[in-house]
Amino acid sequence: MLDGTQVQFKSVTLQKYVSAQNGGGLNVTVDRDDPLEWETFKLWRVSESVFQFRTSEGNFLTCSSDGGIVTATAESPSDSETFYIERNFNNRVHIKLKGGTYIQASNDNILTADFPATPGWDDNPATFEMAIVGKLQGDYQLANGYGHDKAKEVLKKHRNSFITVDDFDFLYRHGINAVRIPVGWWIASNSNPPAPFIGGSLEALDNAFSWAQAYGIKCIIDLHAGPGSQNGMEHSASRDGTVNWPTSPEFISQTLDAIEFLASRYAVHPALLGIELLNEPSAADVPLDVLVPFYKQGYKIVRKYSTTAYVIFCQRIGNADPFELYQANIGSLNTVVDLHYYNLFDRYFDILTSLENIQFIYKSRQSQIQALNSANGPLVFVGEWVNEWNVTNGSLADYQDFGRVQLDVYNAASFGWSYWTLKCEKKHWDFEWSVRNNYLQLQPGVYVGKSPGKRISRVILLLGAACIWIFLH
Repeated sequence: MLDGTQVQFKSVTLQKYVSAQNGGGLNVTVDRDDPLEWETFKLWRVSESVFQFRTSEGNFLTCSSDGGIVTATAESPSDSETFYIERNFNNRVHIKLKGGTYIQASNDNILTADFPATPGWDDNPATFEMAIVGKLQGDYQLANGYGHDKAKEVLKKHRNSFITVDDFDFLYRHGINAVRIPVGWWIASNSNPPAPFIGGSLEALDNAFSWAQAYGIKCIIDLHAGPGSQNGMEHSASRDGTVNWPTSPEFISQTLDAIEFLASRYAVHPALLGIELLNEPSAADVPLDVLVPFYKQGYKIVRKYSTTAYVIFCQRIGNADPFELYQANIGSLNTVVDLHYYNLFDRYFDILTSLENIQFIYKSRQSQIQALNSANGPLVFVGEWVNEWNVTNGSLADYQDFGRVQLDVYNAASFGWSYWTLKCEKKHWDFEWSVRNNYLQLQPGVYVGKSPGKRISRVILLLGAACIWIFLH
């Protein structure tokens, strides 16, 4: 029951689902046999039992007074859009207004705030079955779910133990020469970040830079979460899956402020390799005519503080061609385009065999990297990949083959690669686990790649870079 949790309500008396007609902007009915998008509501959490309900089109459920009708017409939440939820152990709930009046499903198939008493858990008009059909687990959910004081305690313990100097020793011993470190935009106001975010990530980033310097490892700072979210995903700190970053000049300005803060703080640090301006903007939600001007401004900001730091532009995720960034003429000095390669997250990969997955790497990924390496523009960075797939019951040898092929292909990228992620509760996403258990076999030696047509003569690729996820996990 955290922010962004998707819920559906079914009247136990009418045996119909609560529905926001047209996804919001009209009345709320209780007349649907099957739950789809209109029947799914996203939670905004106020407290453990107090919530606001957002429709698929962004409106909020509202009821102005006792005896009133519930509609989906509010554009932003306040007291009239705030409801209390009571739950039992059988996924049954009661919903009531702030004043204490319970909502019921009327015989006219609408929601009204006029149930005459305190309902029991039997079949009555004020009792609903609630199904949770989706959830987010990101920074916003953690901080707002725990509340400020507890979240601060939890994150402090996490940051002091999850990534330590021992991890940098591990990376050094296994030939890794750089780390990509994701941070959220609120790091720029670390001492007093906007609610619900928790300070402390700046200290963690400082520690990472110090440990990296001690082991001769370089750091890429990756602005992984922009205000309002650039992709609606939990790792961009979205509250409910909505993408608000590209439509808000204020959010874009705050993102540029964060870039300036990071560039000014770390530009002269010996461990800085580059700054990635924004991770994974959504192709479906972030137009190129919004993203390119932002990238150009971000490039100028970094250049104000450093002429040598690489400025990294992440390709849009979804239906977008990375060549669009090569054609945009964003910057002329030490620029990089970041590609993310996963044989996951697309139904195409669901039915591929282990051999077909490997063939896809050679036929599709290798040819794209070769084409981009030959383009007259930024260097090529495979900024995220993982030795995991949708192959069921893959053997140790299968994983070794898949990892070997990916290393072979991604080593050819002119700026190298980074693995997602250094540590993870999912074993094959965990770089350290994969290496220690021989599922990912690193190849010894230093890879030196020539960069024809680029503005630097060569790039040292010492087995790429392992990605460290500090600010979120």
